[in-house]
Amino acid sequence: MKTAFSGLSGAARQMDGSRIAGRVSGVLGLTLTAVGVERALGIGARCVVHGARGPVLGEVVAISAQGIHVLPFGTWDGVVVGDLVESSPRGDCVRPDTSWIGRVVDALGAPIDGRGPLLDGTVARAIKSAPPPAFERRRVGPRIETGIKAFDIFTPLCRGQRMGVFAGSGVGKSSLMAMLAHGARADVIVVGLVGERGREVQDFIQGDLGPEAMSRCVLVVSTGNEPPLMRRQAAWTATAVAEHFRDAGLQVLLLIDSVTRFAMAQREIGLAAGEPPTAKGYPPTVFAELPQLMERAGPGRAETGDITGIYTVLVDGDDMNDPIADTVRGILDGHVVLDRQIAERGRFPAIHLLKSVSRMLPDCHAPAEYAVLSAARRVLAKYADMEELIRMGAYKPGADPEVDAAIRFATPVEVFLSQRKHEQMVSDQSFAELYTLLGEAGIDVPLPAPG
Repeated sequence: MKTAFSGLSGAARQMDGSRIAGRVSGVLGLTLTAVGVERALGIGARCVVHGARGPVLGEVVAISAQGIHVLPFGTWDGVVVGDLVESSPRGDCVRPDTSWIGRVVDALGAPIDGRGPLLDGTVARAIKSAPPPAFERRRVGPRIETGIKAFDIFTPLCRGQRMGVFAGSGVGKSSLMAMLAHGARADVIVVGLVGERGREVQDFIQGDLGPEAMSRCVLVVSTGNEPPLMRRQAAWTATAVAEHFRDAGLQVLLLIDSVTRFAMAQREIGLAAGEPPTAKGYPPTVFAELPQLMERAGPGRAETGDITGIYTVLVDGDDMNDPIADTVRGILDGHVVLDRQIAERGRFPAIHLLKSVSRMLPDCHAPAEYAVLSAARRVLAKYADMEELIRMGAYKPGADPEVDAAIRFATPVEVFLSQRKHEQMVSDQSFAELYTLLGEAGIDVPLPAPG
């Protein structure tokens, strides 16, 4: 009964209001130009183009003296000059509901998992909205247990924090996302797969997430073959769904994979709208949209929950100074770098501990925990400085006691940090085992007195 009522209310919303019509005057590449509706449809407005193969939903991305310029959520196949263009009653909003948990939707909020229709929530939420005002937000909350040893010790994640995961292709981003979905303490997990390979969607759902993690997830999926509007909207829709659960007072973990594909989609949209290309061909709107997207995550107001955001960044050619990577690093509250050489050694997750930073340190660690972390980082840095000489056999054992201790520590800590996809360890145990490894390597860690 509830499903039927939801369907009727959705149909009624589609019928509301009068429609203003114009005509197609031209199509060039992805961009359709229409005349007769310039005064009715502004930037971001939705319209429907009635072509020979059926209606196509589009969005206005630019306006000029020639008319409005529209990009499709599908394709313009079958559209010809003179076809009818109507304003769409379908607004740029979604209506999330608690029943969406455990479901898979597309970028427009329609179900794609074959499990029947979705219930509409009572409140329409704009897919693109402003973040909470800075002075109304709480501070970042306490540390979140993730169950991932390298995360909990070296790059701790706090409630309401926004963290970036930077890596090249095939280094384990998706596996790390699945580990976070399994282990992180959150009421609801919202996953946005932006421009994902189609064959990997089922692998991620069934293999990486599994039924247990999926039971508290909402997945928003847009595959790489879809138009750029759909790929961009997937990130916006996932964020809007996360905001719905945040405003219901829940703690939300938002995972977006990947910000780079979101930026690429915006690049295609911007260039089609006539924007000038700048760094690596990205138009200015890309660098304006990134903070608009990621600032929506973070601590909520006093009466709401928080959105803890994890955003993956696919660095082109493992170049960490890629313009998208550089921009995202400046927006987020920390970054985790996955290193291809570490992955090739067989240590997963392949987190480069010395290049990864959480801006919540040192406050999110207890004094004893921070002492263990600092000692471990110093020893790892010492080993990294001497690693090439050690591997060449140019270092003579006994020449430097600190280097000798770093050598004794390096292999056991690699084994300790290796973790299978569904393996978890509480942070107290992780710190205790790391402290033991430091002691066995002959490294003294002066712990502060309790209290």
